[in-house]
Amino acid sequence: MKTLSDIDIANKIVLLRVDFNVPVDDETGQVADTSRIEATLPTITYLREHNAKVVLLAHFGRPKGEVVEKLRFKNIIPAVSKVLGTEVHYAEDCVGEVAQQAVDALPDGGVLLLENVRFHKAEKENDPEFAKQLASLGDVYVNDAFGAAHRAHASIAGIAEHLPHAAGLLMQNEVEELTKLVENPEKPVVAIIGGSKISTKMNLITSLLPKVEYLLLGGALANTVLMAQNHKVGKSLVEEELAGTVKDLLSNKLRVPVDVVVAKEIKEDAETRVVGVGAVEDDDIILDIGPDTVKMYVDSMEGANTILWNGPMGVFEMEAFAMGTYHLAKEVANSSAYSVLGGGETVSAVNKVGLEDKISFISTGGGAMLEFMEGNELPGIKALD
Repeated sequence: MKTLSDIDIANKIVLLRVDFNVPVDDETGQVADTSRIEATLPTITYLREHNAKVVLLAHFGRPKGEVVEKLRFKNIIPAVSKVLGTEVHYAEDCVGEVAQQAVDALPDGGVLLLENVRFHKAEKENDPEFAKQLASLGDVYVNDAFGAAHRAHASIAGIAEHLPHAAGLLMQNEVEELTKLVENPEKPVVAIIGGSKISTKMNLITSLLPKVEYLLLGGALANTVLMAQNHKVGKSLVEEELAGTVKDLLSNKLRVPVDVVVAKEIKEDAETRVVGVGAVEDDDIILDIGPDTVKMYVDSMEGANTILWNGPMGVFEMEAFAMGTYHLAKEVANSSAYSVLGGGETVSAVNKVGLEDKISFISTGGGAMLEFMEGNELPGIKALD
């Protein structure tokens, strides 16, 4: 993979693919978490210090190839400008005359954010002509969007065929750190895997089990394993069709909840109970791991030199079901182990309790991190060879 030191970016127009698919408050429209923008700051600063014109390419939401007003980048320009500490110019399209005029007007060292690339169906189709149109706007292409590197889209994969290209500093750091974790982690390794569906994490769990001391499961995905162990799960989210498949995963390395927090409905003021996994009632919904499970998981992490965490332990967005996730976050943060976190919800939970600075490495990738950890080749990384 080529890096910034491999190409000449001084005084060039650099098309920089970033991941600005940021969470936005539904009521105010304001950016709720700027961490993805902040993650691009080192690369943007580096390019500006070399007098490059920085032209940002990104997607926002899922507009399905149509213009959606609330998904226009003009809505997040104030947040981007604040994080970067400079005026960020904006163009109402990412290709064509509007985009070209905005690029031409950009001063040396200036920053321009082009409109949402997913307003064009050709982006997700990796249309060669669309990729060529994007490429025509710049001299050099740099990809710093690790979070989107698993997508074979025009602004991620196709564009690199038309311009000198390299990984940005964020992309380079992600690949180096995760490669170290995959190929040569300091043992013993403990993995914490949560989230809603075990189907999305099955390959990851299968690939991790031979490499870890313990693999700790939480979140709704653990419900399917509990079902496979013949425990009742009530009205909890479960993938019944996979109950047979997950039986093959069961081993003394795989740790599942021994107690859980349940409620009759998913709402902040719901009445909650802590019950053993054998005492879940037919109308209960499992929404967090219980205190005995937390203690077991904390004990399992003792002596670990590497901890990998992807996915929350429960519906942490509601305080009533956040105890498991937050307690483990504090334990991981205070551990002497090298800790790696990934996935938007996991990162959000850690940020919420102000522990991000105590984590060794936080990946900006959700699906991209999972696929990388599974050993899959990511189109966005392959394109930078």
